[in-house]
Amino acid sequence: MGSGRVHDVVVLGGGLAGLTLALQLRRRFPDFDIVVLERRAHPVPPAAHKVGESTVEIGAHYFAETLGLREHLDSAHIRKFGFRFFFSEGRSDLENVTELGVRSVLPTPTWQIDRGLFENFLGEEARRQGVDFRDAAIVRGFDLSTDGSAHVVRFEHESAAHEILARWLIDASGRAGLVKHKLALAETNGHDANAIWFRIDDRFDLDSWCEDAAWQQRCTPRERWRSTNHLCGPGYWAWLIPLGSGAHSIGIVCDAKMHPIETMNSFDRSLAWFEAHQPSMARECAQRRDKLMDFMYLRGFSHGCKQVFSADRWALTGDAGVFLDPFYSPGSDFIAIANTYIVEMIALDRRGKPLAPYARLYEQLYMSFYENTLTLYRDQYPMFGNAEVMPIKVIWDYAYYWGVLCQLVFQDRLTDIALLGDVRAELEQAQELNRRMQIFFRRWHARSRPRNEAVMLDQRELDWFVAMNGGLHDRLATEEVAARLRGNITLMHRLAAVIGVRACGLCPGLDIGDIGGLGTASAPSLFPLAA
Repeated sequence: MGSGRVHDVVVLGGGLAGLTLALQLRRRFPDFDIVVLERRAHPVPPAAHKVGESTVEIGAHYFAETLGLREHLDSAHIRKFGFRFFFSEGRSDLENVTELGVRSVLPTPTWQIDRGLFENFLGEEARRQGVDFRDAAIVRGFDLSTDGSAHVVRFEHESAAHEILARWLIDASGRAGLVKHKLALAETNGHDANAIWFRIDDRFDLDSWCEDAAWQQRCTPRERWRSTNHLCGPGYWAWLIPLGSGAHSIGIVCDAKMHPIETMNSFDRSLAWFEAHQPSMARECAQRRDKLMDFMYLRGFSHGCKQVFSADRWALTGDAGVFLDPFYSPGSDFIAIANTYIVEMIALDRRGKPLAPYARLYEQLYMSFYENTLTLYRDQYPMFGNAEVMPIKVIWDYAYYWGVLCQLVFQDRLTDIALLGDVRAELEQAQELNRRMQIFFRRWHARSRPRNEAVMLDQRELDWFVAMNGGLHDRLATEEVAARLRGNITLMHRLAAVIGVRACGLCPGLDIGDIGGLGTASAPSLFPLAA
């Protein structure tokens, strides 16, 4: 048993999840004694080899507003030009395939994050704010208390062995999953996917990949490179993400059954894979072979966890708990959500409140968000190259994300038990509707004979879609939040009906099942069909 003072919080892991949690705790509790133990020595190199470089609205809001880091994001990182998709399987002529994206940025900002630059800044900021951040510290073991006494952590730092006590122990150790492995909490989630990724120390400017002036001018400014660019095909998508250090992140994420990892698990194999599936990427990467910075692959990256929050004053955040998929970049979102619940549990403990009911409730909420988001990925990869179905699925998935989960986060209502109870029935309806829609997209894909016209589907042309994004930063009273949630869920029902009509028009005889129910009156618009 350790001796000496008991630290308020000890965080195992000083990457993105652990350092942001430390900063969030410091903002909430300026007097807290917080220790962060990070295995890697700081500073880490720019373009640090970690997935999680593209932020979407929840993660971006968490970094910029909750943690107050917007100035750093604007100065050191890249304002994202939204998501962009090219349905370009086997093609190098991007100007002649369907493109989904925006011609100008949407109102709510997101960023492309250079993880090396960002984590170095977070470590420095944590120390500036009085967090005891110890890099190059290797955790050797820990004892979790179940009787109300302090947890014990053993680690090595600066060639010496140390033992410290913690009232709260937080596992942010990433895939090492220290608490998960100790307590046998790991579980599969039915989503079997693999990934490879590497960094090249150069900028990839998609607008220069062809000489079609009309295609180049579809975006204003002509900066497609700032997007998270997806090159899509059956069972996979490849990404291009620019980093503030000047490097570009390249990756492939694929259904394990359709694209075995052995076909791409080295740089040369990945080039051969790109040559077969995305030849423009093969060309651009091969030209920059001498600027290759690193290469990594990961088998079966998606994982669940049996428990992430405990009334015994421990919790898991980030990859140490659950991980979904890089598509739609939800990693930072779920760090933000988990950290917010952890901070609230610590606040309740500080006020002497019983933790057990809150730990159970927050875990139920967190896992419901995780499980429902998982439906966006599980069994969906076969349709990723479908230029008929996939753009509509993307619009649906965004509408659900902005309309429900983003509202709870942006309005700071994740822990508002009264509000969540008031709208519980509607939230359950929305979750069920989303589940049915993901099944419907699979049925539609199975019957479709997708076209792939030379057209840009501009999300900016959907007024309701832009308004939903632009309203995320509205400050609403409690009754207004409930009204907006109900209104957004009604819109989703109508959107489902419109999607059903669209799909049946393209695939006569398609069984739409029970996906709408509110008709198409005052229905949201979709992209017009090409002639």
